[in-house]
Amino acid sequence: MNDQVVFITGGAMGMGEAVAILAAERGAKVVVVDVDEAAANKTVEKIKAAGGEASAVKCDVSSAADVEAAIHFTVETYGRLDAAFNNAGIQPRPTNVADLSEADFDRVMSINLKGVFLCLKYELLQMQKQGSGAIVNNSSIGGLIAGPGRAAYHATKHGVLGLTKSAAVEYAPYGIRINAVCPGTIETPMVAEMFALGDLDKAACEQGAPIKRLGQPNEVAEAVLWLFSPASSFVIGQPISVDGGWSII
Repeated sequence: MNDQVVFITGGAMGMGEAVAILAAERGAKVVVVDVDEAAANKTVEKIKAAGGEASAVKCDVSSAADVEAAIHFTVETYGRLDAAFNNAGIQPRPTNVADLSEADFDRVMSINLKGVFLCLKYELLQMQKQGSGAIVNNSSIGGLIAGPGRAAYHATKHGVLGLTKSAAVEYAPYGIRINAVCPGTIETPMVAEMFALGDLDKAACEQGAPIKRLGQPNEVAEAVLWLFSPASSFVIGQPISVDGGWSII
């Protein structure tokens, strides 16, 4: 990925951080975008300490002004935008539909779904000018299957796949490839918090996947970088499961 410019939301930790570090190791100039500016700067420091090039941008992906400004910064700083990983998202506490508050529903929709839409919008405006680009949206196995207590989250992740497929067919003629990854249970800070709160059972997650273990952020990062690369040049609008086989049983 020498000299490629990569934009990553939710880049301060977990899967976003793994993609940022791996892309930088392979020669990319990385823009780490996160609502937590201090954490984003820590990821940038790790990249620079390893000899890579990166910048941090504070951004609330549910704000059109923030997203537009983050893309503007990227292009002003590095001259172009070659690849993007739309990863920022939240996982609310398990709640049955009838008990879910409107405010909580709106919050998860604004970040997980509207946030991906806004990022796509401003990324595509720039990539269409260039006539090239690759975008990977982070959905989830929750975008492929259902589960009790997670209707709002699963609705957003199914929606991400709908956005991915529709945008992919619209922009493929412009030389822009758009795909999605659907991670299973990955050992990230968010998942660790869910284990601690009792929202997920670690042993059940390990046994529920045929591979009998949790996934690692770097395993998702490898899939994302493959989707960025020319090696996946004929892959358009696909949800790529990175879940240890969870979604096929």
